[in-house]
Amino acid sequence: MEQDHISYEIGLACLTGGGTVRFVNGTLRQWIEQPLHGLESDLKQLIKRKQIQDIMQAGKPKHWKVSLPGLELAIDAYPVLDSADRHLVLLTACNLLPLRRMQERLIEAQADADELNTIFENSFDGIYITDKNGITLKTNDAIERLTGIPKEYYIGKDLRYLEKRGVVQKSVTFEVMKNKKPYTSIQENALGKVILMTGSPVFNERGEVIRVVTNLRDISELNRLREELSQLRKFHAGEEPIVVASQSMERVMELARRVAHTDTTILLLGESGVGKEVVARMIHRNSSRYEKGAFIKVNCGAIPQELLESEMFGYEAGAFTGANRNGKPGMFELADEGTLFLDEIGELPLHLQVKLLRVLQEQEFHRVGGVKPIKVNVRIVAATNRDLKNMVAQGTFREDLYYRLYVVPIEIPPLRKRKEEIIPLIRFYLDKFNRKYQTSKKFTKETLQILERYNWPGNIRELANFIERLLVVSPDHVITPEHLAELPGVGDPAAAANQMPDEEAGSQPVAEQVGLQEVLERYEQEILQAAFDQHGSSYEVAKALKISQSTAIRKAYKYGIRQKGEEGPNGT
Repeated sequence: MEQDHISYEIGLACLTGGGTVRFVNGTLRQWIEQPLHGLESDLKQLIKRKQIQDIMQAGKPKHWKVSLPGLELAIDAYPVLDSADRHLVLLTACNLLPLRRMQERLIEAQADADELNTIFENSFDGIYITDKNGITLKTNDAIERLTGIPKEYYIGKDLRYLEKRGVVQKSVTFEVMKNKKPYTSIQENALGKVILMTGSPVFNERGEVIRVVTNLRDISELNRLREELSQLRKFHAGEEPIVVASQSMERVMELARRVAHTDTTILLLGESGVGKEVVARMIHRNSSRYEKGAFIKVNCGAIPQELLESEMFGYEAGAFTGANRNGKPGMFELADEGTLFLDEIGELPLHLQVKLLRVLQEQEFHRVGGVKPIKVNVRIVAATNRDLKNMVAQGTFREDLYYRLYVVPIEIPPLRKRKEEIIPLIRFYLDKFNRKYQTSKKFTKETLQILERYNWPGNIRELANFIERLLVVSPDHVITPEHLAELPGVGDPAAAANQMPDEEAGSQPVAEQVGLQEVLERYEQEILQAAFDQHGSSYEVAKALKISQSTAIRKAYKYGIRQKGEEGPNGT
């Protein structure tokens, strides 16, 4: 911006007592000279004849101000003698307007400097300034939060000295000086904070580095916020962590993580409830699509066949009776740039298998009732608990689609083949449902042993549902084998306590021969019979088995150990 010229010139004049001008300099002449006027007349704008006489008589200087167009003059008049000892008045005039403008600019500059300093000091990031020799000139308050050392300690110190003392690690300042360009480094300091440091050079007019300004940001806080955001997204997406405590699942997860970074089609195989959807979500979460697109799930077996096509591919306005007048996007469109999880792919009807094959081959499809092809960029993860190869042989699943899906098959083993994960899973769901229902229940060691021995034909889904049911139904703080027995329904895992034959020898567990509920009842009857034989009364049995007396007598009636009316009111 063009700056106004500031003049510091002084106007001078010398006058006799009668007002005759003996001398006037060019500056004063330029300020006061008017056309058609004499110089003495012009000077009367600044000093009157009476003022001249008063100054000569008093023998003292006088000062006053005169305003003229574009001028604000400070006048000083002094009595003097010339070489012939004649009295004269020396007049000086100084224009105050340039000085006033300069003062205003200084005030503005100071305000700007104060504002910049306030911004500098209140920056959340640390700012560190050194000269061309690495001497610390200035830093802000944030440096103490980042390093634990007051900013005053750094001022005037050489960064080489600070490095030698271990106060700072390798400084970016000297890299900036050496390369004459910005330099970035990430370091962990003594407080455990991960600091992102970016140094930038400041050049003079000759291209020499005269300052280095370094910005320090605590990215450990950003990492924490990113992790919190990730956990929040998982919570809203209904995602659960994957418990991995077996070699078989470690191999599954290692393969899943390896292929997650590609866009290849994945086929997840395994029994119902083994966690195929959880693995599919993990694949999406570890892919580049996680930030760009959504994870969309389609259960091919849960949607009626007559609606499945419109749900998957969408429909145009008026495509069928009852259709939305604006049409509706399908799951493929919603999953654009993301991942589409096709669960129970083996239930997909043959006519939709053809349409799915086209999408896999050409990444485009038509809506129901539409004529315009729609391009999508979707990653397919399919899952099934059926034998697709056998379905191909039977003609119920297209062979070409089978090979399109069978690019990277990942088989998830059932829970009975990774028993080392049962206890960690129980603890996970116990904690989850305790928090959900605001309880603090726990299992006894015997209860955990029973649950661990059970084969869990419904896999993780059955286990999760069973743990939730236990916490809701069981009235006591500690869950014992008795609580397992009281749960209704065939298939309660407590019956696994009677899986006494050696499975490794090839014999079939008792629970699988006669049913879990029957085995459970047999086991419970034996325990109660032995207790009544030893203690006699229901009161003592309840005390020994840590159950209520009413439960002890009710079960004694159930199994015929006691007949109604056989015991007295005191349980004798």
